[in-house]
Amino acid sequence: MSIRGRGRPKLGQHFLTNSRYCQRIVDSLSIGADDLVIEIGAGRGALTGLLAERTVRLVAVELDRSLVESLQERFRADSRVEVVQTDILSTDFAALCRSHGAHQCFVVGNLPYYITSPIIDRLRVFRSVIRGMALLVQQEVAERLVAAPSRRDYGYLSVSVQLFSEPCILFTIPPGAFSPPPKVRSAFVEFKIKPKVPELIAAREEKFLGFLKHCFAHKRKNLINNLSVLVSRHRIEEELQRLDLSSTVRAEQLNLDQFAEVFSRL
Repeated sequence: MSIRGRGRPKLGQHFLTNSRYCQRIVDSLSIGADDLVIEIGAGRGALTGLLAERTVRLVAVELDRSLVESLQERFRADSRVEVVQTDILSTDFAALCRSHGAHQCFVVGNLPYYITSPIIDRLRVFRSVIRGMALLVQQEVAERLVAAPSRRDYGYLSVSVQLFSEPCILFTIPPGAFSPPPKVRSAFVEFKIKPKVPELIAAREEKFLGFLKHCFAHKRKNLINNLSVLVSRHRIEEELQRLDLSSTVRAEQLNLDQFAEVFSRL
């Protein structure tokens, strides 16, 4: 989330240049001076500087070497800021917390559109050391993140995110606030981390996520058709009946607890 000079971004990012929105983002965060804040995609530091005013421990993660060098020079004398050059998809958030003597961290980031889902999945893996997070994403993705069952945007991403968090869209940001401007609006989403997942899937989460992908493989098909590649149709029909679910029910009609029940039985 930062100001970038002329030229196209190297890594598919759209850098937030509007200072009013930068300030609004920071003002909306539920962070305190004692929080360890990890910023994803620090860019040239427009948001980094504002975050440093709110906490004494800030790790600014950036992949672009030239931007990292610029950030290191800018914040060289600021003991609150550590600049790390790394790929966020290989970042060990638990190790970062340990190195700063923190049990948990708060994650903030402006996510490149093309790797939004992989980044969120990476954060899911480390949720035990993440107290909360707030991410700037494409508005269409934000609507999928917060969607409820039976809504058009409800799908695998909705359930996989709501498995470990409670996402809420705080506000949207127009294309003109970025450089270069994207073709779509963006949205700033806050995620409240849930303390635990449903007991039925707690020890088998990765298998459950694979199961969910099959459930949503073809949105126009009912659940039985989508799951018949894993289990016999007769078995699925029996279990749906025991759960008082219609044999024609579709994945987009089920909530997280119902998915957990079906998964556990099958």
